[in-house]
Amino acid sequence: MAVPMHPVVAEVTRAIIDRSRDRRAAYLAGVEAARGAEPGRAKLSCANWAHAFAASDPKDRLRALDPDAPNLAIVSAYNDMLSAHQPLERYPALIKDAAREVGATAQFAGGVPAMCDGVTQGRPGMELSLFSRDVIAMATGIALTHDAFDGGLFLGVCDKIVPGLVIGALAFGHLPAVFVPAGPMTSGLPNAEKARVRALFAEGKASREELLAAEQASYHGPGTCTFYGTANSNQMLMEMMGLHLPGSAFIHPNTDLRDALVKAAARRCAQIGPRSNDWIPAGQVVDEKAVVNGVVGLMATGGSTNHLLHLVAMAAAAGVALTLEDFDALSRVTPLMARVYPNGGADVNHFHAAGGMAFVIRELLAAGLAHEDVLTIAGRGLSHYAREPHLEDGVLVWKDGASVSLDTDILRPVADPFEAEGGIRQLTGPLGRGAIKVSAVKPEHRVISAPAAVFETQDALVAAFKRGELDRDVVVVVRFQGPRANGMPELHNLTPSLGVLQDRGHRVALVTDGRMSGASGKVPAAIHVTPEAAVGGPLARVRDGDLITLDAVAGTLTVAADLSGRPDAATPASGSGYGRDLFAAFRNTVGASDAGASIF
Repeated sequence: MAVPMHPVVAEVTRAIIDRSRDRRAAYLAGVEAARGAEPGRAKLSCANWAHAFAASDPKDRLRALDPDAPNLAIVSAYNDMLSAHQPLERYPALIKDAAREVGATAQFAGGVPAMCDGVTQGRPGMELSLFSRDVIAMATGIALTHDAFDGGLFLGVCDKIVPGLVIGALAFGHLPAVFVPAGPMTSGLPNAEKARVRALFAEGKASREELLAAEQASYHGPGTCTFYGTANSNQMLMEMMGLHLPGSAFIHPNTDLRDALVKAAARRCAQIGPRSNDWIPAGQVVDEKAVVNGVVGLMATGGSTNHLLHLVAMAAAAGVALTLEDFDALSRVTPLMARVYPNGGADVNHFHAAGGMAFVIRELLAAGLAHEDVLTIAGRGLSHYAREPHLEDGVLVWKDGASVSLDTDILRPVADPFEAEGGIRQLTGPLGRGAIKVSAVKPEHRVISAPAAVFETQDALVAAFKRGELDRDVVVVVRFQGPRANGMPELHNLTPSLGVLQDRGHRVALVTDGRMSGASGKVPAAIHVTPEAAVGGPLARVRDGDLITLDAVAGTLTVAADLSGRPDAATPASGSGYGRDLFAAFRNTVGASDAGASIF
């Protein structure tokens, strides 16, 4: 018997469907038109096809002569600087072998860039980070534009990379898109201890050598960083939106089970192409219900605020109009089921061991908070993702996941959550509109009223902290950090300094038109404030000493001053060097943060 949908989830879904109707219809018409064309082998001339397979293995060249043999594209974000992406080096060979097993071919169609936000935090390169998402989308489009493929396998894990791959895949929405992750690294130094050493270093009480030792003990091997930031939120989303094989997200790299999942992804992609009887195109998988499922999963697990941008941009690529109000409404009815750092002490390995995504999805479906009636790469029904993969005598099988949490300090059922709400809320008021993540913020810190200290760079704030100028109740305003100003870098580098002030007993908050990391933590932060200062938003008229109130309970962001007669502060000149000059056109054309901060 079908579980009735929660009335708010049902209403938000209806609203998204209604406002998306024309855009979605136009998008799906394009998907159908693309499928109606002949398959690549018949569509391309003999010279085209010969070029495509000139360097292939002779057996693959022979197989490619068969007009019914599927040809799969591999699009990879491999590089060996990102720990999460280093394991992807081995995947193309595994995929090609698995494709041959089912009478298909697979080709490495193209690579896309992949930068590590952990390396660029606080550095000029972070100003390229958000724009890298749209570069990745375009690079994915270039990889697929040979039009010689019946499906795509997309290899990526981290921050902007998965959203960029999704956007690119949806531009070829008539093809199935199977996302193939790497999995997390094994657990290292506990995240709470890492944060403690960072705070000591910010106060000058720990040496750089001690800080480096702690960081290396945290980030110590291949695989995704184990805190629940944007990278692992991406993996959660790919499960909730039906783009992974079920249970793929948090299996360790370089294991027999992970290799089996990579091969199974290739076989599945070959089975669901446009010429099959089981066509499952990416453009139909990513629909309004799948997007709602993604938002609900984000709230239930305390995921990254970066997806207030990325999910909006991914949805738009499929003709779906998602708004900040949708996030707010769904957050208010979705219970917080997980405590994973920075929302708790556990890491994603502990979360997975406690029941992980299979438990979360089972619970959300049973409560009517997630849509079961969705198309996924595993077939119709999100309940496929309440199962987990196992190896039995070397054979990959799926079994029902945990029906009860194995550690209620980490993972709880809908009926007994950590909090009644998901923890991401919209903020509105005379300073604009933005968002705040409160799942890691203690209740006593959710309403902050204090004089403003205004900065226009991260470095200026850190310097003021070191001089002792912020050792008081303060609302720190860091403006001209939006997409038009400088590409909207993450400001996670500020977290240790602001956390120290809070630990000293001061009332502290951050207000910015920039981003915080997916690891946003205990300091309340009003982020993504729009209109941004660079286009005349109210933050451009705030001055030192203005009394600002951030009220996450009421969802308001106010200032006790009349800003109307003040001139805007001058927008700082864009930085040069470190590749930033190459992105002037992006800064000039990018949309607002509440529309996904996209150039498309």
